[in-house]
Amino acid sequence: MHYPQTELLHSNQSFLKSSPARPFLKWAGGKGQLLSELEARFPQELKIGKISKYFEPFAGGGAVFFLIAAKYQTNPKRKYFNDINRSLMLVYKVIQNDVNALIGELESLAAIYDSMSVEDQEVLFYNIRDEYNQRDKQVELKSYQEDWVETAAKMIFLNKTCFNGLYRENKSGDFNVPFGRYKNPSVLDEDNLFKASEILQNVELSSDDFTKIKKKVTKDSFVYFDPPYRPISRTSSFTSYSGSDFGDDQQIRLANLFKELDKKGAKLMLSNSDPKNENPTDDFFERNYKGFNIARVTANRMINCDATKRGAINELIITNY
Repeated sequence: MHYPQTELLHSNQSFLKSSPARPFLKWAGGKGQLLSELEARFPQELKIGKISKYFEPFAGGGAVFFLIAAKYQTNPKRKYFNDINRSLMLVYKVIQNDVNALIGELESLAAIYDSMSVEDQEVLFYNIRDEYNQRDKQVELKSYQEDWVETAAKMIFLNKTCFNGLYRENKSGDFNVPFGRYKNPSVLDEDNLFKASEILQNVELSSDDFTKIKKKVTKDSFVYFDPPYRPISRTSSFTSYSGSDFGDDQQIRLANLFKELDKKGAKLMLSNSDPKNENPTDDFFERNYKGFNIARVTANRMINCDATKRGAINELIITNY
């Protein structure tokens, strides 16, 4: 039976309060394991209610966003969530506007998938991948469209059933990760989608260049930057989340924006890779963030195609406070 979204959200208020929303997509560079390190470095102004605006220009899976929304519910009052990947932000828009229809689509996909042999599941995966890649990659997100629901459901389905659960696009914007051959993947997490929808109400969602936040940031803002990481070696690059690369020129643009917003008095935090893992003489971040606080923390990264090179490495957390 189909219920209006407002009624379903109202009926689920008890569980919405019992546990926070989590990222509903697995995203390369996700911050789940670094949350405690990041939270320990949140500005004091956020904790005492002195921050009125929160910005994430590189949304990704949203682990930090969901944490802040859950723990600081009345502050900040205005939240801005952005990513250059329009397909990703389309999913957030659908969860914000019509989570019930999305859940219905995912229920249907999960039921069909679960009833199949592995061989048939693989055929279904590639059929859905082909259909997904026919989407409008330049979709205008400002005007919500009901047919986005099917696209969002396909993206979530592919994320849950593809190899390593990663999202990657080629230069044409086509999703190109192969089939994952997992047993009983969790295609639908209904409770978490409801919680995410509740949190996304009254959040400004966009898909713009990260510099577009400049005009909206004020001294009572907190901005968390989680850009595609700078590769720590020539073979470790994994920056194609939106069909385009994020090279050193982009990293320097970001550092310049960081300095501009610092002059406005905003509180700023940025995560990135530590090039000194591979090259102790690489001072790229020390040069571009001179005068700011640079902390090194340990993280386990699993996206290297060579399993022997996966494991604990240092990452950077840079703040202006």
